[in-house]
Amino acid sequence: MSLQEVEIKQSYRTSIDNIPKDFYMPLLSRANSYKRAVGYFSSSILSRIYFGIATLANKGGRVQLVASPKLYDEDIEAIRMGYEMRDSILKKAIMREMTEPSTPFEEKCLNQLANLIADGIMDIKIAFTEKDKQVGMYHEKMGLISDLDGNIVAFSGSMNETYAAVSHNFESIDVFCSWKSNEQYERVEDKKAAFTAIWNNNEPSITVLDFPDLSDELIQRYKRETIDRYESYDDEYQEDEIEDDSPQYYPHIPDDVEIRPYQDSAIANWQSQDFIGIFDMATGTGKTYTALAAVAYLYEYIKSGLAVTIVCPYQHLVEQWVYDIEKFGMKPIICYSASQQRNWKQRLKTAVQSFNMGIVAHFCVVSTNATFSSDFVQEQISSLNGNTLLVIDEAHNFGAEKLSRALLPNMRYRIALSATIDRYGDEEGTQKLYEYFGDKCIEYTLKEAIDNGMLTPYFYHPIAVTLNETELHEYLELTRQIVNVFMKRKDKKSTLSEHAKMLLIKRARLVAAASEKIIKLKQEIQPYLNDSHILVYCGATTMKDVDYKDNHPPIDDVRQIVITTDLLGNELGMRVRKFTSEESAEQRESIKKEFAEADHLQALIAIRCLDEGVNIPSIKTAFILASSTNPKEYVQRRGRVLRTYKGKDFARIYDFITLPIPINSLSAYSDAIINSVKSLAIREMVRMKDFASIAENPSEADRLISEIVNAYNITPDDERRNQDV
Repeated sequence: MSLQEVEIKQSYRTSIDNIPKDFYMPLLSRANSYKRAVGYFSSSILSRIYFGIATLANKGGRVQLVASPKLYDEDIEAIRMGYEMRDSILKKAIMREMTEPSTPFEEKCLNQLANLIADGIMDIKIAFTEKDKQVGMYHEKMGLISDLDGNIVAFSGSMNETYAAVSHNFESIDVFCSWKSNEQYERVEDKKAAFTAIWNNNEPSITVLDFPDLSDELIQRYKRETIDRYESYDDEYQEDEIEDDSPQYYPHIPDDVEIRPYQDSAIANWQSQDFIGIFDMATGTGKTYTALAAVAYLYEYIKSGLAVTIVCPYQHLVEQWVYDIEKFGMKPIICYSASQQRNWKQRLKTAVQSFNMGIVAHFCVVSTNATFSSDFVQEQISSLNGNTLLVIDEAHNFGAEKLSRALLPNMRYRIALSATIDRYGDEEGTQKLYEYFGDKCIEYTLKEAIDNGMLTPYFYHPIAVTLNETELHEYLELTRQIVNVFMKRKDKKSTLSEHAKMLLIKRARLVAAASEKIIKLKQEIQPYLNDSHILVYCGATTMKDVDYKDNHPPIDDVRQIVITTDLLGNELGMRVRKFTSEESAEQRESIKKEFAEADHLQALIAIRCLDEGVNIPSIKTAFILASSTNPKEYVQRRGRVLRTYKGKDFARIYDFITLPIPINSLSAYSDAIINSVKSLAIREMVRMKDFASIAENPSEADRLISEIVNAYNITPDDERRNQDV
């Protein structure tokens, strides 16, 4: 691309010309060098020539800028009185003009500036005049734009590198092109020589300084994220990106996103409830898009500004949300301890103040549960006035006592997202959620999602395992202690003591760690030894007396995930990787990619980090060792497996059902013992019934359920009592 392709006028005036669009953009997008000497520099100019510089940078071009700080009388006097303080005063003077961005678009441009400096594409030097020990501002204004063919456009005039200069003030520049005539060529050469002299500090009465620490400070202040490739509009440059001072980021539904009828219906119901409600939607049915579409709808509906706060459980989920938030037209402030936006606290504080003062009409913040409930964020968000929207993903977590205190009353509009909004065994916490978020706007079930092609059909295979004698003895002892604690409670509806909770957790871990699960896994996985896209879901528990290796003694006191990894990877020779919170976010992303491609990785062995939000749609076969009786957990684990994926016509779920005593051995035990362990069998049956009800093969589970009912002599009254408990 050549500068000669551009129709260039001899002069430009702000009163009749759009200088960014008509002059800067077409020339800089064809250039490989931009040299500028100005009397007064402000970072805001970058928002007016942003995309031209981006194109130049992507082609390996360079930007050299000589600028003069705006010196006040006290600055000049301080320099005169103490020459050794000169550099510090000059630095402070120019930093005064490097203001915080006032719009998301300007923020993007300043991030561009910081990246240009960090990447060595842009160099900035500071110039000032020195004569007879008097210091002043350097006022000359000229520029040179060059291309790879040696063509040069030189310009000079009254215009500084500021937004006001190119957009509002009455300014003008005269332009000379090296190829048009000998006279213009000579003028270009004069400007070229003058700039070189200034840049190299060879111009009389002008001092030009390098300021490496100034560059470092600019990077630290403005760099929000690293740019791999500088964004460029080139010939698709849109005037409104330059001329409009309103925020360039606002909530809207992108053109390539189709909002489905059930999502539209949810939003309509939300509106009818004064924009307060619960989106109860099965995993994989588009909760995120429904919520973001609701944000866009509300922003358009109220037409008077909207502050949006989005909260989700974990850091990796925040990053997943960021991608979709940006897709829906917003630029979020990303709030958590390890955020790449290192100054997110200041950004949040500034955004809140600007919104309350009416300076900005919109901002969006996305946070983890922990950061949202912190004192700093609570103080900032609680001070918001006007139209405020709170969106909480996996909102069932906010029924917990501590998190429920973070549900601020000044959030005028509210959305709770959850496939399991009712908290298992916590009526009080569930009630808090309904009191704050109101009624359900939609209840989109797994069955509806499967029937409508949103999720994959599945086959359900319950695998019965039993406790061995040692495990059964410990289970009975824990059950005895639990019954004693419950019997001693005066108020049957009172909150469980910490001791009771500890006993229940210990018993649940014992069930999760039943040693026979590893033996049965070794049997059931045999047909899949050469397959891929397999998930094995372990419990966060330690196992004892596990005998799964040929010609080796049983293994004791080893984490279930370690034993499972050894079984699949070493004993059976499969290509496996752990997928847990111990792996970094970068490692997990790499593992997910390997798993999807299936060339190098057959199976993931995971713990709890797959419970909420992690999307690995390529899973086709799941072996669930961690057989939770909590609906929140097993519904989410099932949802992980049912996401649609190319070539995935159906999924298979192997659910390891733990029975306290083998069905064919019950006759050897007293009625008292059977009655004391019956509740575990009933709880496992509840999950089986749920899984089987929408599976492609319900009869397989029905047969096992029938055998359990008959063997344990389970009556409808037993099931009702267990449900009440």
